[in-house]
Amino acid sequence: MSQQQRPQQHAAAPESAPESAPEFVGEEFWDSRYRESGRIWSGEPNAVLVREASDLAPGRALDLGSGEGGDAVWLARRGWRVTGTDISGVALERAAGHAAGAGVADRIDWERHDLAESFPAGEFDLVSACFLHSFGDFPRARILRRAAAAVAPGGTLLIAGHAGWPAWQQETRPEVHFPTPDEVVAQLELPDGAWEVLLAEEHERVQNLPDGTPGTRTDNAVKVRRLV
Repeated sequence: MSQQQRPQQHAAAPESAPESAPEFVGEEFWDSRYRESGRIWSGEPNAVLVREASDLAPGRALDLGSGEGGDAVWLARRGWRVTGTDISGVALERAAGHAAGAGVADRIDWERHDLAESFPAGEFDLVSACFLHSFGDFPRARILRRAAAAVAPGGTLLIAGHAGWPAWQQETRPEVHFPTPDEVVAQLELPDGAWEVLLAEEHERVQNLPDGTPGTRTDNAVKVRRLV
């Protein structure tokens, strides 16, 4: 469900509204989306991950919505042992090929999960959920609470998302809600005294428009650290 957009973002994020989005967007939808072209995303890591994880000591990482593997490969190159998960088997095959080409295939485990139904096992020093949006009945808040539960003591949860539709998006879907950073923190339902909020803010970034010209859109990021 995700990986670097041209130039930046994960595939679960609804970049454009389909003319008739199904009530539930599942594996078949995302496999079809990835088959539309040989590569959907840039192959580079999300900028927010690079900015917020570069100073973290490598350990075990979980990349939720790993798409074609840009974030997972970047983490593996920096010494992390990574579990990458996506709903699309097509995306995971491409991600495995990317990892092999980068020489880090032995540092990444790929797992297919519909995160609304199943979740990778284990605890992780970093859980990353970059642009984990989708159409339909997608329980994002519940999934992010499971992501927080998977963070080991002393570990970090990083969540990046869109703050709204881009200005150049002509057709939008009003049922798609883009939560604010404060809403994301509240949705996590973090126990008092057990977590530290390190970052909860909106930021602007440049993204290429469909015609290739640069445009600006607003995203947000939440970074929290588990204390106990």
